Amino acid sequence: MVDDTSEVQPNAPSGGVGRAHDASGATAAEPPRARGRGRSDYATRDLTKGSIRKNLWFLGWPQIAEGFLGVVDQIADLIWAGRIGFQAIAGLGVAQSYLMMVITARMGLDAGMRSMISRAVGAGQTAYANHVLLQSLTLTSFIAIFVILVGMLLTEPMLRIVGLSEAVVSQAAPYMRVQFLAMSVMSYQRLAGGALQAAGDSITPLRAAAVTRVLHLVLSPFLIFGWLGMPPMGLAGAAMANLLAQGVGVAMNMHALFRGTSRLHLSFEGYYIDWPLLGKIMRIGAPASVTGMQRSVSQLIVVGIVAQFGDAAVAAFALTRRSENLINQSSRGMGRAAGALAGQNLGAGYTDRAKASVLWAIIYITGISLPIVIVFLAFPEVVASFFNSDSKFVSLATVWISIAALGYLAMSAVQVYTQAFNTSGSTFAPMMVTVLTMWAVELPLCYALSFFTPLGEFGVAWAIVIGMVLRFFVFTWYYQRGKWLRTGMM
Repeated sequence: MVDDTSEVQPNAPSGGVGRAHDASGATAAEPPRARGRGRSDYATRDLTKGSIRKNLWFLGWPQIAEGFLGVVDQIADLIWAGRIGFQAIAGLGVAQSYLMMVITARMGLDAGMRSMISRAVGAGQTAYANHVLLQSLTLTSFIAIFVILVGMLLTEPMLRIVGLSEAVVSQAAPYMRVQFLAMSVMSYQRLAGGALQAAGDSITPLRAAAVTRVLHLVLSPFLIFGWLGMPPMGLAGAAMANLLAQGVGVAMNMHALFRGTSRLHLSFEGYYIDWPLLGKIMRIGAPASVTGMQRSVSQLIVVGIVAQFGDAAVAAFALTRRSENLINQSSRGMGRAAGALAGQNLGAGYTDRAKASVLWAIIYITGISLPIVIVFLAFPEVVASFFNSDSKFVSLATVWISIAALGYLAMSAVQVYTQAFNTSGSTFAPMMVTVLTMWAVELPLCYALSFFTPLGEFGVAWAIVIGMVLRFFVFTWYYQRGKWLRTGMM
């Protein structure tokens, strides 16, 4: 039976820093948690007390909703791309694989920030949490400048190196260039939203994401097809819509942080670059960055394998990867919520509550994912033909979706484990598990099953399912060992 007791005694190891300690480990009085002007229960609720199950849902459902909005956004782009042609679907999928490599690398550093903020809030040290966030903003600015410069210069070489046809490159390159700008702007929204979520406020980032996604959905067809006299930009119009919408989302999250409507209240008064703290954020976040980046790099290698079977196969693979985000994004959101809840409880010294937070997240996400799996298994052809009616594409995509859906429940649990461990501060183990299972098992199987068995391109789909199930069992073993339950601040 899952433990959901309202009151759990601290179970901190010797030397752990609990709620009544400052950043140095000295005891200090906890600041009051009374509501301030403009604050709501979402910004002030103490997540180290009360029902774990209810606290997790309280923190998790807005992040699931935010992830769902992101999926709707991506599916809309796929629909518009399908109206251009299946080469556009292929180009969109490959470009997004590169973009995800950049996003996940930077989000790994955000994981370091979130773990430090959640533990600081749990220990009652909000001033330190504010300082961590300001330094993370500095780090994000450095990364954004680098990404824009490199991305703009190397767009076409990056697309050609994976073996894409010129028809696909011509569709993907303009889209990818604009998206490098949009992703840099998005990095500030993700950073600010992640900080708010780690501190216990998931509603403000949800509001910003909702406005961003609606603007993107509305603007995309006008910019893609040139409606109402606008210049038709093709696939790049979707990226331009994203760039404009992300700017609004950044403004909303930053307004909340600088106004102080959550536990965090930013100010540049007395600001300085804290180089040791920047190094600490990078050390904690670097393994999570490697975890995310290697997934994206491995996806590009898989694209290179699938590309040997033609543009329609690449488009089917891209559709499958985008469609599975219905589960991925929800799982990541629930995992980050579980990690924030676990981090706050570990900061306060409550290891049992931290462990139960992750278990409840697995239970929740299994219930959410199961209906999606059933739909994909029952109606794969309907899902495929919804995006493009080309007979060859639909035939391939139907098989891809049917195979991939078999691994979706394991995938959802793996995402929860990965995000929960990263957000609570245990970033090294997820990196090792993911790297070893991906590069020692999944990728070799992709190649072997595709070229040395009758499965052809579908060998890739089976290899991905096998790799995901293997990761699920390894992560479950690591969760049960409990070595990730280190208490105190970071």
